[in-house]
Amino acid sequence: MPMTCCLIHRCHLVRLIATAASTAMIGAVSNPLPFKPSPVPGGVAIVPVQARGQAPAVAYHGEPVLTRRTANPTPEDEARIAKEQALLGPAWKAWPQGFKPTLSFHRPTPGALTSSFGLRRVFNGEARAPHSGLDIKAPAGQAVRAPAAGVVELTGDFFFSGGTVMLAHGEGVVSLFAHLSKVTVTQGQVLRAGEVLGEVGRTGRATGPHLHWSLSLNNARVDPRIFLGSHP
Repeated sequence: MPMTCCLIHRCHLVRLIATAASTAMIGAVSNPLPFKPSPVPGGVAIVPVQARGQAPAVAYHGEPVLTRRTANPTPEDEARIAKEQALLGPAWKAWPQGFKPTLSFHRPTPGALTSSFGLRRVFNGEARAPHSGLDIKAPAGQAVRAPAAGVVELTGDFFFSGGTVMLAHGEGVVSLFAHLSKVTVTQGQVLRAGEVLGEVGRTGRATGPHLHWSLSLNNARVDPRIFLGSHP
């Protein structure tokens, strides 16, 4: 079961350990904070709370407690991720016959870019792979449109990317749109540039509503801004 952490000031730590968790259990929890926990006077301790979905409301002595969901996958999640990777891998290599990409794309949804391609990320205090696409900040429910014509290669609800559409534009050019709140197309459907394929959301591993757009050329992720050309 996924785990949520509540953050407690050190003065309450001894009582809370006795009623909610052991010190060994606390030490085993991954750190969802941009700083290290410090169970010393004046510090902050992490206490695990079993929960599914969004972080639950937690109180201690009648006072609300700050909570954050941990993001390390469970063994069950790892099995799911492996199955999903087996689906995503071939889709990145799609080469639909009769499609020739324009190489001059439109932005799939309006909004500010909040995370650029290649940005180095730190997750739970560990360096992760550079960002493999563009994040576009947009309100939940805003339409996401095909940046160029293509055929829908794959749709689904995935562990990391949530509601997802993969659109093959031809000759090894493939787009992935992630964290969608709604997917409005089906596998095999042919889209013209500008047709709606879904709506912005925060599904999967997302901290807020936005669109993640990855673009692949010959099964290698490239910066989508290269293809935007005169359509920033």
